[in-house]
Amino acid sequence: MNAQIGITEAKIGVCYGMDGNNLPSYADVVNLYKKYGISNVIETLPSESRRSRGTKRQNFVSRFHDIPYSYISVGNDAIPGEYAVNVAPAMRNIQNALEKQGRATVRVTTVVSWAALANSFPPWVASVATFAPEAREAVVQVLCFLEAHGSQLMINVYPYHGYASDPVNLHQEYAVFTAPGPVIYDGSLGYQNLFDMMVDSFYWAMEKESHGNVTVVVSETGWPSAGNGDLTNAVLAQAYNKGFVQHISSSGTPKRPNVLMDGFLFAMFNENLKPGGVEQNFGLLYPNMTEVYTVFPPRQ
Repeated sequence: MNAQIGITEAKIGVCYGMDGNNLPSYADVVNLYKKYGISNVIETLPSESRRSRGTKRQNFVSRFHDIPYSYISVGNDAIPGEYAVNVAPAMRNIQNALEKQGRATVRVTTVVSWAALANSFPPWVASVATFAPEAREAVVQVLCFLEAHGSQLMINVYPYHGYASDPVNLHQEYAVFTAPGPVIYDGSLGYQNLFDMMVDSFYWAMEKESHGNVTVVVSETGWPSAGNGDLTNAVLAQAYNKGFVQHISSSGTPKRPNVLMDGFLFAMFNENLKPGGVEQNFGLLYPNMTEVYTVFPPRQ
């Protein structure tokens, strides 16, 4: 699904997770993506590839030379962590391999999550956010690479987790894109949804490291349809995911109102090999390919 405003395009996709032993065949999955008009790709290298030598990274790119990738992500939540210092060098190796193959338009990036930030929630305002001390050095190296190559930082953004941790002080409407107007003010910026507050936390943190020109892609976001009582059901999950699609299709955040961002819902299917509870219930579809709820109307 693509949304266009002027010359700026926001790509919207759905993550294809495979932590299940009852998932459809690859052929069926491809047909489902076509059925719902979902057509964007993120490739995340496994940990072994992050640790491997440059020649292995060259082979990785060669193996997938005929696939029209938009992004290649070197790691998912690797910062902070044991391999954080390896992320930026691996990104450079992948970029060099792509350029040698004439595929410099594929954007090389990495994915960071809320764990990379500090001083953010509470008090539930974005402007105080900074990168966590254990993540800062590796993140800054990544940001230098991204700015030099005109690429974006990928971020996993889950308002569900913020809401579930503090449902007394965070209004449900604020969490699932249904608030009729601003709920929280951060200085002069009014926030109508928690998603924007979380995205702007990354923008504030990057700005404080003198990399405010780097923009973001939402590599994962979603809401579970079961697993945590009244906080998780199909109605809330549908409201959040449809609200997300509508929001990023048409607007940026209060801090960056004119900057659209690509975004990917998590996930296509419920996955029964993930940890029990909410983690198994982020899918738009059941493994039998029936809908948990509708976000993208079928095209055929």
